Amino acid sequence: MTIRWEHFAHGADIGIRGRGRTLPEAFAGAAQALTAVVTDPALVEPRQQVAVQCEAPEPDLLLVDWLNALVYEMSTRSMLFSRFEVECDGRRLSARAWGEPIDVERHQPAVEVKGATMTALDVHRDSNGDWVAQCVADV
Repeated sequence: MTIRWEHFAHGADIGIRGRGRTLPEAFAGAAQALTAVVTDPALVEPRQQVAVQCEAPEPDLLLVDWLNALVYEMSTRSMLFSRFEVECDGRRLSARAWGEPIDVERHQPAVEVKGATMTALDVHRDSNGDWVAQCVADV
């Protein structure tokens, strides 16, 4: 699986977008983009595993719940994540995230993500049949 992600411009906040052949790949890409708001994901070693479970009535809301669960784990554990395995059917998500405690000197965190928002929230298939999962992160 190739994780694809990107940022997009949005005023004072940062848009995050994941892409993939499957919905779980797009959600993993969005999680990678979330980490990339804080630091270069390549600097984060996948040393510790954290399990995350979410449920929502539709894929858009599930994306926000997933990303906010990661923000919660990042905040309460003082960790950053760089590897994600996601299983989801659009309503239920079960995932594992691997990362390590924040090392300020090595990771040089740029900002703290406060949460994923409903702004620019969109989960859909593009014209190539790939999944796109995006929203704006409040920083």
